[in-house]
Amino acid sequence: MTIKISSAFDAGNIIINDATDPSNIRLAIRKDTNSDFYQWFYFRLSGARDQACNLVIENAGGAAYTGGWEDYRACASYDRETWFRVETSYNNDQLTISHTPELDSIYYAYFAPYSMERHADLIAEVGTHPDVTTSVIGETIEGQTMDCISVGEGNKSIWVIARQHPGESMAEWWMEGFLARLLDDDDPLSRILREKATFHIIPNMNPDGSRHGNLRTNAAGSNLNREWDKATIQSSPEVYYTIEAMNAARPDLCLDVHGDEALPYNFIAASEGIPDYTEKMATNLAGFLEAYKRASPDFQTEVGYPVSAPGTGNLAMCTNWTAQEYDCLAMTLEMPFKDNANLPDEEFGWSPDRCAKLGSAVLDAMMAVVDDL
Repeated sequence: MTIKISSAFDAGNIIINDATDPSNIRLAIRKDTNSDFYQWFYFRLSGARDQACNLVIENAGGAAYTGGWEDYRACASYDRETWFRVETSYNNDQLTISHTPELDSIYYAYFAPYSMERHADLIAEVGTHPDVTTSVIGETIEGQTMDCISVGEGNKSIWVIARQHPGESMAEWWMEGFLARLLDDDDPLSRILREKATFHIIPNMNPDGSRHGNLRTNAAGSNLNREWDKATIQSSPEVYYTIEAMNAARPDLCLDVHGDEALPYNFIAASEGIPDYTEKMATNLAGFLEAYKRASPDFQTEVGYPVSAPGTGNLAMCTNWTAQEYDCLAMTLEMPFKDNANLPDEEFGWSPDRCAKLGSAVLDAMMAVVDDL
């Protein structure tokens, strides 16, 4: 059977340089749309059952975050539901995936993909809940909808957004767990939270980049998390329309969900560097972090980004901009592409199921601070 490699599907990304020898398949990652960023890959290998394959990504050394390749293992799946980890090495600026497929068709990806079809299913499913309102707050450059989910009746306004960087697909897996618990009418904590707060949730901030198989940018080549102080309909409509919606329902809490290429931990980055950081923000942040740690052993506070010095925060970023603009508790949640080094899983690494459980656990942290926002 002839070996075939393809990526002409939702979120697919690979360039085939040479696929004649299964022991030395030569590949490259395509750059993000109108950008030099790249790191996300997702492709299908067919016709290699029981053959020892080495899939060499030749341009890995030029990727956006080469620290992401250290101790990294690629994700693989036969059915695109269960994603397991396979042997991967990084040497001489090349990433090599070494694996012997057991079936005729197998998929490899940087992380478990979250397709736009699955996103559409998610919006449709949550929209059937009697208390949920789904709305389109705007359109992307390519005309995809910016879907927003609203639920709750409280006077506190909580915004949760994900996938400004489309290749960070763990963020939307996290959203599945978060939404499943938030909308569980048999969960008393969820019911109380929805009485205390109104939630506005954007599960995917970057539909165009997600469909294209980009790591960080939208269809215009804009890094959305560097657009908050200057968003325009031409370059970053996704942020522009989100800010319009936030102005109509000013956040008391804003959580922006991401993934980090290099650090094998779950952690929060906050807004300590903004000009008007307050003691109230610091107190609310401390309460949120402690409650999140109690709720999930997968979350920790020992390892993360350096805290920005006062007045040095980048106001082009969502967390800093929203904290400064709305005087609210604003945070960025980062999850690993690799594994959680504190609780490693040899077979699956950091996985969609674990993302969802971490999403579910965040409600405990929100409950801990909602009255003080």
